[in-house]
Amino acid sequence: MATVILLRHARSTANGSGVLAGRTPKVSLDDSGVKQAAKLVERLTDVPLAGIVASPLLRCKQTVAPLAATKEIPVVTDARLSEVDYGEWTGRKLNTLGKEELWKVVQQHPSAAVFPGGEGLAAVQARAVAAIRAHDARITAEHGPGAVWVACSHGDVIKAILADALGQHLDSFQRIVVDPCSVSVVRYTDTRPFVLRTNDNGGELASIVPPKPKKTGRKNAGDAVVGGTTGKA
Repeated sequence: MATVILLRHARSTANGSGVLAGRTPKVSLDDSGVKQAAKLVERLTDVPLAGIVASPLLRCKQTVAPLAATKEIPVVTDARLSEVDYGEWTGRKLNTLGKEELWKVVQQHPSAAVFPGGEGLAAVQARAVAAIRAHDARITAEHGPGAVWVACSHGDVIKAILADALGQHLDSFQRIVVDPCSVSVVRYTDTRPFVLRTNDNGGELASIVPPKPKKTGRKNAGDAVVGGTTGKA
C-alpha cells in the first residue's frame, strides 16, 4: 500500500483565539499560517507526490494550495476529512466549554462523546479512517505501493486516524499531539499500518519515500523489522 502524509492545516485565525471554530465558514490562515504553508513546499521538495486530498474547509485548501501549484497536482476534497461537527459547541469559548460535563467525557472517555447537535468522536474516527484507507487503496492502484500522498485535515481528526494506526483505543487519542502544519506519516500494508512520523514540525521528509523493492529476497512488506530498522545511510 502507499504512504500517507497526514498534514494538519497551518495556523488559522481561529487558533489561539480561545474559541472552538469547528466548521465555522471562512476561517482562513493567519499570517503565520501562510508562512507555514509556504515552508511546507520546501520540506516536500524531494518527495514525489502522487496525490493531495483535503478537507473542504477553507483553511485546509489554503494550506495545500502552494504545494499543489508547485507539484502541479489537483486537490481532491473529501468531506470525510472535514473538521469535527461540534454542533452547539461551535463558536463557543473554550474556557466556558471547560465547565460543561461533556468536557470531562471528551477528555477522559472520548469514544462516548457526542456533541449536542453534532457528531460523536467515534463516528469521526470511523469516517476519517475509511476515507484515508479508500484514498490509499485508490492511489496504490493508480501509482503503485511506493506512492506517497498528502491528506490535509484537522487536529482531532488526524489524532483519531493516528490512534487507529497505532492500534490504540480512541479513548487514548488525547495523548497524541498534532500541531498546526505538522506532518504525521503512516504507511499501510496488507497486515498492519506503520507509523513513521508523528507531529513532525521541521525535519527532513525525503527519507519517508519507500525504497524500490529488490528483485530477490524481499520480505513481506507487512513484516516488522525485528530489532529495529537500520535507517537510511
